[in-house]
Amino acid sequence: MHVIVATDGSKQSLAAAKHLKAFADPAKFTDISVVAVIRPLAAVAFADELSETEHQASWDSLSFREAAENAVAVIAAQFDGWGPKVHQRVRSGSPANEIIKAAKQYDAGLVVVAAGGRGLSESVLVGSTAQRVQHYAPCPVLVVRPKPRAKKAKKS
Repeated sequence: MHVIVATDGSKQSLAAAKHLKAFADPAKFTDISVVAVIRPLAAVAFADELSETEHQASWDSLSFREAAENAVAVIAAQFDGWGPKVHQRVRSGSPANEIIKAAKQYDAGLVVVAAGGRGLSESVLVGSTAQRVQHYAPCPVLVVRPKPRAKKAKKS
């Protein structure tokens, strides 16, 4: 089975990849494609929360494509030596549409996406990319939600 692991460069997308690896049997997978999607006319840069701090992209020094390639490389490294062949792919377009196209193109048996990655709020991302992929992908979709935030204790 071919698995698509989507990343938007967020720590949550790294957590989603680790979640897959924590419970899945690598013998069941033939390939893993780590996919990042950059928007051609984006006003906001691709997230780079995954690079090492000393190598982290600055907004001025790195192109959107390079930031996406860095994020894909970090996620792909999670699967090094795990079993399946790992592919690194950067696409351009609408994130949900390109993830769905990749799933169709590679005849994926599973798509893994993070919910609450880098939207303005958790509901923005869940309501857009992850939700659209979940509804329109040609295969099952694993949506990995962020860990609940600890509630602050009320002062008396």
